[in-house]
Parts: sequence; structure tokens; C-alpha cells
Amino acid sequence: MKNQHPYPALHNAMWPGLVGKGPDSEPPIDLETMLDLTAAAEVDGVKFEGVDLFLFAPHVDIESSDDDLKRLTDRIASRGLVIGSLVAPVWPPTGGGSAMGSEEDRTNFVTQVRKACLIAGKLRKLGIRRYGIVRIDSAASPAEWAKDPRANTKLIAKTFREACKVAEGSGERLAAEGEICWGGMHSWKRMVELLEMVGRPETLGFQADMAHTLLFTMGVNAPEDRILPEDFDWSDPEILEEAIQTMTRALRPWTIDFHVAQNDATVKGAGSHDKTGRHCLPRDPNGKMNIVEVAGAWMRDEGGSPTCAFQHICWDGCMFPNEVMMRADTWRDVLATMIAVRNAHGWDEAVKPWEAKA
Repeated sequence: MKNQHPYPALHNAMWPGLVGKGPDSEPPIDLETMLDLTAAAEVDGVKFEGVDLFLFAPHVDIESSDDDLKRLTDRIASRGLVIGSLVAPVWPPTGGGSAMGSEEDRTNFVTQVRKACLIAGKLRKLGIRRYGIVRIDSAASPAEWAKDPRANTKLIAKTFREACKVAEGSGERLAAEGEICWGGMHSWKRMVELLEMVGRPETLGFQADMAHTLLFTMGVNAPEDRILPEDFDWSDPEILEEAIQTMTRALRPWTIDFHVAQNDATVKGAGSHDKTGRHCLPRDPNGKMNIVEVAGAWMRDEGGSPTCAFQHICWDGCMFPNEVMMRADTWRDVLATMIAVRNAHGWDEAVKPWEAKA
């Protein structure tokens, strides 16, 4: 499966080594191991070109010094990789706070975004990061949000606008990841409503993860917003395609960061992470999506042309068991899937469109 198009770059997410791990689950997988597994994967001479990082210890401490970041840069560059998007640790257990919480909570949220944007800028100056966003979400549960939907959405939007000011001051863009476990972002309609309320499309966009957005079509945590019928037969690809097109038509214009993933139409939670879309291996027989086709709904416009909206795309294998992540064939299969997505929906212009616009 040789590569046919040079863009977008292919990345692997490092946070699956941390998310869902801990005292109540499996131990974390250290960053060195995750980097080694990523760098070792190869299919017909094509390799991963970069990684996306979670700015939280023990991978990358949000309080990292300049020397720490220089060492991080050296470690990643020595494996022939670059850095793309960064996840800001905005949740209460990681030093942040709910975006719809108390004044202290919201201050902590914005502070973590500020620290993440500062690191993002330093990594750019070090030459290891040429593209990518800083990821956020509401850091609040749908149950708490549902106690006062209107007021809570307004409060999240206010916090996000403050975060946008911070990002703009650092020359960064933020992407909010729609996911059923985050209040005010737990359905496709609520996600669009929030983005419109923030009203800063030049600074705040949407991060689409295929495993999470599939659950948007099912109305998990938001049955009033489901698109697929309740008695949907998963053997009917036409209805599924129509549902995905309805969702992507609403969210694609906002989408500035994209995760390729698979889901079996169930939810999963591990460790301290709330239940959310279950990420599956690309070849999982229970996977409900044709990955390449569904990726195209995000990566191609209504006319069928590549949107060229992403400098890179990232595989997200969140909450895979450690035994699965430690297998070399896992990452070869993932890489082969990413190559297939890029071959189908990538582009090969001599000038990158984001540079042409500069």
C-alpha cells in the first residue's frame, strides 16, 4: 500500500498510553515506549511522520522548563518524527477546572490553556512543531450541564472566549473535541450551538474523532438529537451514510483537526475516564464504519474535492489495552489504514495550501 499523496501528514496519538490508565486500571505506557512503537511502524516504506501529545505528566509535564522541552524535541526528532496537536490538561484532576464551574474553576481552565499555548509556541520556535492545534473541551459532565442547559452553555462559551484571547496572543488555534462525555459538547447539535455562541471561527474550531462522532448519530447522552433510527439495522450502509452526511454537513465547516478511528457502536470507560466512544482496532470485526469512506465525509467537501483543511491527520487508539498497544502489528495495521485514508482523500499540490494563503 504505497503512499500516493504527500499531504496531510500521518500522526499517531501518544495519550492512549495515559488515558484510562492508573490505579483502577492498567499502568501507563511511558512516552519513550509510545514513541518507539510509532517510529518502528512501516508499511511499504511509509512511516508515521509525527505524533500528537497530551501535556500531562508522566508524558509531557505542563510545567516543563525550556530545558525539558529541548530534551523532548531531541527525543522526538531523533526518531524522525515531528509534533502536531497538543492536548491542554483542562480537567479538574489535571489542574484545570470545569468551563461552566465556579470563577476559580474557569480561571484554572484558562490558565491551563495559557500554559499549553506557551509550550506550543516554544515547540514551534524549536522547529519540531510546524502545524497543529491546542485541544480543549468543557471539562464538565452532561449530567451537570443538563441541570441548566441554557445558562451552562453560555458559561462554557464565555470561558472558551477567554481561552480564545489567550490562544490569539500566542498565535495558536484551539479545537474543541465533541464527545458524548463532555457537557454542552455531547451531541452534534449542541456542539454547533456552542461553536456559534463562541463566535470565534478564526480561533476556535472543532476536532472530529470518528469514534466519538459516530455516537453523535446514535444520540448517546442526547436522544433528542439522534439521527439514526432507534431500531437501526447496522447492515444497512445507506442509512448510516445519510446520517454521517447530515452530521458532517453541520460540523465539517468548523473542523480543523481530525482523528481517524473505529468504533463498534458501544461506549467504554476505564480508570478515571468517563464512558465515551469505544475505539476499536481498524480490522475489528465489530467495527461499524468503513474507515476510508467515513473519513472522506470529513475530508472532502460537498462537491467531493479534498478540503485540504488539515496539515495532518491523527490515529486515536484511546483506551486500547496495553497488551494490544505493545504489539508491533497493531501499529502496522493502523499505519496501513492511515495510508489508505490519505491515498483516498489527500492531495499532492507542490505548495501546501496553508502556506499559499500566508
